[in-house]
Amino acid sequence: MKKSILFVVSMLIIASMVLSACAQPTEAPVATESPVETEAPVEVPTEEPTEEPTEETVVVEEPTGLTCAEPIKVGLITDITGALAIYGAMITRSFMLGMEYATGSEGSAGPVYNFAETQENTFKIDDCEIQVFVRDDAGLPENTTTVANELIDIHDVDILVGTASSGATAVLQGIALANEVPLIVAPAAANDITGKDFNEYTFRTARNNYQDAMNECIALTQNYSSFIQIAADYAFGHGSAEAFRDACTLEGGTFVADDIFAPATTTDFTPYMEQIADSGAEAYIVTWAGSGFISLVQAAQDQGVTDTMELGTTFIDNMLTPVFYGNAIGTTAGIVYHWSAPDNPANDFLVAEASGRYGIYPDLFDADGMNAAIMIIETLKKTNGDVTPAVLIAAMEGLEFEGPKGTVYIRPEDHVAIQDMYILKLENVTDPNADYYSFVDTTRPEPPCLLPEALQSRCGDLPIGSLSGN
Repeated sequence: MKKSILFVVSMLIIASMVLSACAQPTEAPVATESPVETEAPVEVPTEEPTEEPTEETVVVEEPTGLTCAEPIKVGLITDITGALAIYGAMITRSFMLGMEYATGSEGSAGPVYNFAETQENTFKIDDCEIQVFVRDDAGLPENTTTVANELIDIHDVDILVGTASSGATAVLQGIALANEVPLIVAPAAANDITGKDFNEYTFRTARNNYQDAMNECIALTQNYSSFIQIAADYAFGHGSAEAFRDACTLEGGTFVADDIFAPATTTDFTPYMEQIADSGAEAYIVTWAGSGFISLVQAAQDQGVTDTMELGTTFIDNMLTPVFYGNAIGTTAGIVYHWSAPDNPANDFLVAEASGRYGIYPDLFDADGMNAAIMIIETLKKTNGDVTPAVLIAAMEGLEFEGPKGTVYIRPEDHVAIQDMYILKLENVTDPNADYYSFVDTTRPEPPCLLPEALQSRCGDLPIGSLSGN
């Protein structure tokens, strides 16, 4: 019986958020003049006297919405020109659409945002301006440091959003903490971001590796029971591999050998595929981001791995799906987001405007970018425009908002974004903008708390994950 191909590309990415001083007026009371008192009668009257004010009642109109003395400033850092630029394009367009959706106003850059033409965009909600400064770090930590410091020191941003690379995001976390600027991570997925590297200024709208693994293992263990896995040898790969081992074991699967880690720069995967071919596993799980994945799959074919076992995977972006899934029609697997899966007003807006303005359907991480923008605006509403860091942090912890993936809940204990994820069945690969999939199920993974031992008091009643402290 021919087995379906499931395959896992868990990609990293991060985002950060920035806000500036804004205040919402409180409800004005209705003012009236005190009525003139009448002298009490000597005898009790048969009817109560009617008191009338001496002047006509003055009604003060209640001001509505937010007002701010200075613009709120957000710094968006992502990969525009580097190895993960495909994801940076998703984040920039969806963040701008999210700002428009949440504020009800078109940005100053016009309906189609083009990074090549402008690095700034301004939105308005009520009487508040929100300035967005976009910077390219090309996925390199040294660039992330440079542009983050520029945004903080020169533009005085209130919130950071970013970035695509989990490694660069770790650097951004430290900068945000040192400068006391709240950061919203999108779309970087490394567990460490809200695990061992957690700090109170770091939030995320991106899911983490553990949520990926929980979602995918539900699909994997319906077909296979024994696994081996290979991952890139850095934080994202290690976090994903550990999460898959935990999550698939909890679903009844077993791992027949130690996890294999290869340098992210690997181009020849022959020795690694020889180990996998000799393992006897029913399926091999891969965590790899970038072009090296093509070489990995080719080596698997050359070494006969694909003849003896199946590739366990999550579905990937629209552009690469036809390349990797051409012979996998009928496969069922998990996915972070696909435009066809959710049914809600925010997703309807994202699908209509991305396809109408950019000529492309929303892709794997568009929901993360839009959610980051919505999170900023909903936080501002909750704080009445106060962008004091401590006030922003308090408002973000426990925040719930509606985005293209439905309700997103920012868990106060560790700032993990609890969100819907999807299991789909691949139906075709003929059109990059086609509905490739049919819907199978929606999951809402709630991963354990992965905070290091020193911070586990924050976890409260949440289960403590075995990955914490790694």
